[in-house]
Amino acid sequence: MNIRRIIAVWSGKITKVICKITGKKGETLPGQIALKIYPNILKDLSKQVREEIFVVCGTNGKTTTNNLLADTFIAQNKKVICNRSGSNMLNGVVSAFVTQASWSGSVKSDYACIEIDEASTVKVFPHIEPDYMIITNLFRDQLDRYGEIDTTMKLLQQAIEMRPDVKLIINGDDSLITSLAMKSKRKTIYFGVSEPVNTEVSSAEIREGNFCPFCGNKLTYDFYHYSQLGNYHCDHCDFKRPMMTYDGNKVQLKNGISFDVEGRTIKTNYRGFYNIYNILAVYSAGKAAGFELEYFDKILKDYHPQNGRNEEFMIHGCRIILNLAKNPAGFNQNIKAVLEDDKPKDIILVINDHAQDGRDISWLWDVDFDSFSDESIKSITVSGIRRLDMLIRLKYVDIKAYQEKEVETAIRNVIDSGVNNLYLLVNYTALFDTQNILNKIEKESK
Repeated sequence: MNIRRIIAVWSGKITKVICKITGKKGETLPGQIALKIYPNILKDLSKQVREEIFVVCGTNGKTTTNNLLADTFIAQNKKVICNRSGSNMLNGVVSAFVTQASWSGSVKSDYACIEIDEASTVKVFPHIEPDYMIITNLFRDQLDRYGEIDTTMKLLQQAIEMRPDVKLIINGDDSLITSLAMKSKRKTIYFGVSEPVNTEVSSAEIREGNFCPFCGNKLTYDFYHYSQLGNYHCDHCDFKRPMMTYDGNKVQLKNGISFDVEGRTIKTNYRGFYNIYNILAVYSAGKAAGFELEYFDKILKDYHPQNGRNEEFMIHGCRIILNLAKNPAGFNQNIKAVLEDDKPKDIILVINDHAQDGRDISWLWDVDFDSFSDESIKSITVSGIRRLDMLIRLKYVDIKAYQEKEVETAIRNVIDSGVNNLYLLVNYTALFDTQNILNKIEKESK
């Protein structure tokens, strides 16, 4: 019996309870305290996972992919440890294990589904031995925090090198992470979408990975899905989009999402082409774990997005969708998802520039806000610390918007006078506060 481990687990669990009582989320503090008491706590607990550990990385889609994967394993009657809140740095990962361990300091889970921030992989991997590493995509994100995308690539490469037995599950449509997988020489499962879907991809869209990672010549694309994702090859060497293990085709985006994989049709009411990648990542991981996924459609239907990832609220007859949009690629895909809803709608944009968001908000000029001129959009309100920057950005594409300093006031105004169909797109630090406001207003309305 390891007394320090037990004390660390008890301390983490009690800290979590205190945080809840005081109105705080307490997603990282339990892990921070447990690590101070027993630095090997994550090593000890993660080794007790009975079957396999899956970690999920990538700029966009980590939380949705990770939580949906956990639900997929639970549907197979498996016990799962998961950091569902999206707290994905070392303290958050430790918190997930500590708070879900037993009071005796043991883990009785079959699987662990752990989301990890890309820059934190090199800090987490010394404590954990993943069996599979899923990488969803790599886009430019918070440059003043992470630096250029090459920095993130190097950190992921270092993390993979730390764990020679880890197998990779990779979005093969992303030339950046495909090259990372090829260079690692690890066993790799690829997923992707084999045919062009959007024939009106903007030529002004920001694209990473324009050059071959092996010979340095410019890549040729047969088509793009968005950003650098698409069907690519190099004319000067043998680098090209790999053969997909799980290839999506026959994609339909009207009234939700429908596509085929392995000859079966998958349907869901999710919006946004990007969600096809999240679903394919989960499907690939479930197959890798040895499941046939007979009830995968039901799993998708029963999954309820949380934590501001297409989270839905209904307040006084107004349908509200809250979604995180924190970088150009993610924002552009959110805009496309919003416009797939052809009903009249209102939009609120909340932009902050706290340290966790990145102080540099110049990325707003790389977002295709021109699309907000669509006639179905009846009003746009901007809020948050950098609302005036957002107002100017929209002015440069001749889109009228209103500013409101207080997010709660902005939401209440639209609920009272809008068209009962509201989309809230917020960046990182605005997410928790906006979610709390919506929960409060929703509670008041009952």
